[in-house]
Amino acid sequence: MNVWRRLAATQPHDRISPNDGGGVPLRRALGVAGLIGVGLGTMLGGIFTTIGSGAQAAGAGGVLASFALTGIACVFVALCYAELAAMVPIAGSAYTYAYATLGEFVAWIIGWDLILEYGISVAPTAAAWSGSVQSFLSTFHITLPPALQVAHVVFVPGGIDFAHSQIDLLAILVVLGISALLAIGIRESTRTNTLFVGIQVIALIVFVLALFGAVSPAHFMPPFPLGGSGVIAGAALVFFAYIGFDTVTVASEEAKNPVRDVPRAVIWSLIIGIVIYMFAAYVTVGIVPWKTVDPNAAMSDAVHHAGNAGWLNAVVFAGAFAGTTTVMLTSLLGQIRIFFVMARDRMLPPIVARVDARTCTPIITTMTTGVLVAILAGILPIAELLALVNVGTLSAFTIVCVGVFVLRMRKPDAVRPFRAPFGLVTAALGAILCLLVMTGLGTLTWIRFVVWFLVGVGVYAAYGYRHSRLHET
Repeated sequence: MNVWRRLAATQPHDRISPNDGGGVPLRRALGVAGLIGVGLGTMLGGIFTTIGSGAQAAGAGGVLASFALTGIACVFVALCYAELAAMVPIAGSAYTYAYATLGEFVAWIIGWDLILEYGISVAPTAAAWSGSVQSFLSTFHITLPPALQVAHVVFVPGGIDFAHSQIDLLAILVVLGISALLAIGIRESTRTNTLFVGIQVIALIVFVLALFGAVSPAHFMPPFPLGGSGVIAGAALVFFAYIGFDTVTVASEEAKNPVRDVPRAVIWSLIIGIVIYMFAAYVTVGIVPWKTVDPNAAMSDAVHHAGNAGWLNAVVFAGAFAGTTTVMLTSLLGQIRIFFVMARDRMLPPIVARVDARTCTPIITTMTTGVLVAILAGILPIAELLALVNVGTLSAFTIVCVGVFVLRMRKPDAVRPFRAPFGLVTAALGAILCLLVMTGLGTLTWIRFVVWFLVGVGVYAAYGYRHSRLHET
């Protein structure tokens, strides 16, 4: 087999099985509600950090259009995810779907990009969680030693200046704690996630109902002060809030009935998220002028402008606390399952796919990933990498839409338990809209993404290309 044919080789979608690699299977414990909770667990936390930055990029009316544009794009993407999830009901999300439709090399690149979506996003989220908790503790006059409050490593010629460096202790501890919970079992993890998702939803509903009457229509005039380019730039920023509905597909092998339940959960988690986002954004920018809104705490800023009710501040804090917790939990779950499936395909060392017989979870991979992410969260101020999270996810979404398009052309008669309506049109529009949103990302983000891509190609050439199970003879 020549090099090109190897790179383009696909795993037939109807041959892939969760038991192809042997060993202990993952535990099927999730119904529709649990799967929706997984999707919302990753999605809802993003609303607390995207409204302000999106408003400053697009204006008051513009940020609503940005949320709408991104939501419409994600609807098309979600329908494509639902179709492939029903056809290929195993873990791996976009990586697995690309392997079944576009070939091994594209699958590897998407798996590599998904590290940006799931793994990298946990570290700054942990830092945000730590900051919220420290702020809450300060109201009781409890503070950590300065050396343990924030991540700041001072590099000097020849090494690290430990005397002046700092770590974020709480960020390290929360990542390790969530990793331990994920190692214990999927049932325990999703129950915790569902509890915190409930807290988020209640907090957001209370926020909207309490402040809806304080909205000033004048704040939406003119509707699009920064024009169409502002709407696209805002969409590139608020897209981070939509990351999550695809996490449902990562947990396919832990769903009781993946063919039926995963497509439903993908679509419903996105619909619920869109409705909540639009109302929360409308209330926030309708109270706080978009030019002066706090990009890091827009909803708290709205509470302050509307009278600074202490009980409502507490509600928003509870929602933000629960949101960042579920983002970390579900993002780590997604990252670990991506590593698990890639290792089962021998694109990574087989030990990464080893499942513990007692917990039915990949304990080694879970704790190793948790420790690495905890180190990142504890020592590196990497908030600027959040744009990489968006570009990595958008590239994965684009590939999923292209995969549906290709499979509809190559295998028109394949069994599709769920069919995306107007399949070819839906797939094409999903890909085009994702590419449109990607144009709003900055040049530096694209440079970093290209570097990340080249590193991924190097890792694939060094290991995945040589050891892939698809090419075993």
